Amino acid sequence: MLEMGLTEDELQPLVDSWRATNPNITKLWWNIDRAVKVAVRTRTHTKTHSIKFFYEKGMLFIELSSGRRLSYVKPKIEPNQFDGESVTYEGIGITNKWERIESYCPKFTENIVQAISRDILAYAKKTLRHCFICGHVHDEIIIECSNDVSFKSFAIKWE
Repeated sequence: MLEMGLTEDELQPLVDSWRATNPNITKLWWNIDRAVKVAVRTRTHTKTHSIKFFYEKGMLFIELSSGRRLSYVKPKIEPNQFDGESVTYEGIGITNKWERIESYCPKFTENIVQAISRDILAYAKKTLRHCFICGHVHDEIIIECSNDVSFKSFAIKWE
């Protein structure tokens, strides 16, 4: 937003308004934040919204309902610039070298949502393997078929 010509003073009311309008999303952020920090701090298992969080062998794992895991190397809780705490982990940074990366609850939530979306897309592709899938864009599958094929023939039955 700062690149769009907004000042810091103009940005905060927009952020506050968005958060007030989307309380369930912000609640999810803070639930995930709490679960991540408990897992890292106490090195135990925790869970929120059917998502499991645990620390094992120097890694933070976030286990999705599909069973697939996201992993974060050598997580730590460290002070941040806002006089709070952030979870940091080792990863490839903007310099293309290993460095400590600071994360926060909306970023962990974004990673989780993107991973779940990928799992749904993979399930849909598997379920529709009888069709000619000629591509996919983000969360949409592109299928080639004749004009007389019914949309209902592509319906996915969720287990």
